[in-house]
Amino acid sequence: MLTLRPATMADARALFDWRNDVLTRAASHDTQVLTWSGHLSWLTQTLANPSRRLLIAEEHGRAVGTLRVDQDPDGLAVLSWTVAPDARGTGVATRMVKQIADVLAATQALRAEIKQDNPASAKVAVAAGLHLSRREGEVLHFLRERDAQA
Repeated sequence: MLTLRPATMADARALFDWRNDVLTRAASHDTQVLTWSGHLSWLTQTLANPSRRLLIAEEHGRAVGTLRVDQDPDGLAVLSWTVAPDARGTGVATRMVKQIADVLAATQALRAEIKQDNPASAKVAVAAGLHLSRREGEVLHFLRERDAQA
């Protein structure tokens, strides 16, 4: 069973390693290698930011991915995610993004920006109910409207 929990500073090393993985960097908007000090600064700021949630996906007690939810000034929840290199290809991304998207869409619209050369993440977005709304250069913008109230 996949669970999502808030990230803490104790997750710093795993997040750093996942983010600096060559495939993760290739799929990221910023492809630069992170420094440890820069990562710690980012994580400290992220955990203190009330407009951002950083979640760790765990399966059978093992961290397998991370999911970030940023609240845009326009009211949308912006999703981004990373899967631990040793958990790729297991459906973790689809399960964690769909899980959070289904919860968030009850109260707000969702957005994700994915590089066009990242078809795996585009499939994850579609599986979570987002649809391609526009393309800007090499970035695909996916959107999920707020779910209709019953």
